[in-house]
Amino acid sequence: MLSSSGGPLRTPTARDVRLLPKAHLHLHFTGSMRPGTLLELADKYGVRLPDALTSGRPPKLRATDERGWFRFQRLYDTARSCLREPDDIRRLVREAAEEDVRDGSRWLEIQVDPTSYAPLLGGLTPALEIILDAVDSASRETGLGMRVVVAANRMKHPLDARTLARLAVRYADRGIVGFGLSNDERRGMARDFDRAFAIAREGGLLAAPHGGELSGPASIRSCLDDLDAARIGHGVRAAEDPRLLSRLADRQITCEVCPASNVALGVYDKEGDVPLRTLFDAGVPLALGADDPLLFGSRLAAQYEIARREHGFSDAELAELARQSVRGSAAPEQVRRGLLADIDAWLTGTSVPTARDEAAPRDRADLPDPA
Repeated sequence: MLSSSGGPLRTPTARDVRLLPKAHLHLHFTGSMRPGTLLELADKYGVRLPDALTSGRPPKLRATDERGWFRFQRLYDTARSCLREPDDIRRLVREAAEEDVRDGSRWLEIQVDPTSYAPLLGGLTPALEIILDAVDSASRETGLGMRVVVAANRMKHPLDARTLARLAVRYADRGIVGFGLSNDERRGMARDFDRAFAIAREGGLLAAPHGGELSGPASIRSCLDDLDAARIGHGVRAAEDPRLLSRLADRQITCEVCPASNVALGVYDKEGDVPLRTLFDAGVPLALGADDPLLFGSRLAAQYEIARREHGFSDAELAELARQSVRGSAAPEQVRRGLLADIDAWLTGTSVPTARDEAAPRDRADLPDPA
């Protein structure tokens, strides 16, 4: 519903989206860091941060051209260089979990390329084990269900991705649930990574590559055709192709849409331009995500506020977005059932338990621990 000025109306009975139980399926590892934590770690290791990371405001980014993407990647790499010891990893993961719990997340699948941390953490396998141990500890401490999506880098050789896929499968019983493909989708064709994704899928991992953000619908079709994607990281450019929208809806392929990120990187000029309503009305399942809060300035609940404020989503529709995030996750069935029931309770005004409530031993039985 629109106001007389043309903007969406916010009803006075709107429920608090921070209390809406939801799953978070698109959060990058370094990008989840608190700005204050980055400043402390940079001081600890003598890392000189650029002004864009110290101003207290999200940096101005526009990654729709090569220069803009390079600047974004340089800022991300600078932040990552401040993660040097196992304690830094543990702190980042615990704080990311705390932030998600505060925003109503009850299940988080955090995405990481462990090769980026391997040089300072004793190698690829030790780095992954440190990350998985940190995720397990944070999950126990906060009550948040947490798992890992291991992501290959499009900018590296496909053989490196195969190595990473084999390692991810090897540690599937330690909390790895998916295999992704990140970095600039305009470089590194999805089809070049088909064998890595075949290894991951054969090992029981969910295929969740990035596509349809900086590149158009063809990028999404390649993820579907060449990588047999079960989820698409972003996927918003599907709105440009009605046939592709129908395909995603028919196959119920979840798109991990990150509205604030899309605007910050220049994919769309303003939040109201992100085609949330187009995707939702076409029947494409959506899972709102924060992407890289460190660089984009907003976390999970803010994405739901964008849907409400800029796209006129009602509470019932926000609840459906939360349900879609749960259905698109790799959470065990009993966890899904509990979350879906609690989403219904949010909508009807019934008391909804928090992730911290569920951290009690009697409730943790519903959340199988990684072996």
